[in-house]
Amino acid sequence: MKLWLMRHGQAVQQAPRDALRVLTQHGCKEALDSAGQLLGRPLQAILVSPFVRARQTADRVCQALDYRGIIEIHDWLTPDSDVRHALDRLAERQEDELLLVSHQPLVGGLAGLLMHGHRQAPLPMQTGSLAGLEGEMILAGGLILSHLHHPHC
Repeated sequence: MKLWLMRHGQAVQQAPRDALRVLTQHGCKEALDSAGQLLGRPLQAILVSPFVRARQTADRVCQALDYRGIIEIHDWLTPDSDVRHALDRLAERQEDELLLVSHQPLVGGLAGLLMHGHRQAPLPMQTGSLAGLEGEMILAGGLILSHLHHPHC
């Protein structure tokens, strides 16, 4: 199993609600930069936060990869979602290679839980960062970090 965790690109600071913040031009570049790391990968599904900036990031990734597969929007992928709940939802998935596009602190906390089995050592993820984790099964402490990319734009 290969799980890719991506934090959305840089977003504007102000919006009527946090969920409505849109990507900046720089954030669009970050998304495309990290998308380049996924070229040629056999992604079977992309799971995305319902927040606008995450959906825009996923859209940029899909365009860059010419991805036409499964894209699902999930309420359990918001910034304040419970890491253990996200882990439970991911453990139900059957795909061999999956991309999740979400937010901090969720992506860093989820990566830390998957690698270490606890939440005390989250993975630092800046905007647009992409982490690849691999292992037999999605479970706490069951995956290893095989790839970490921070955008260079």
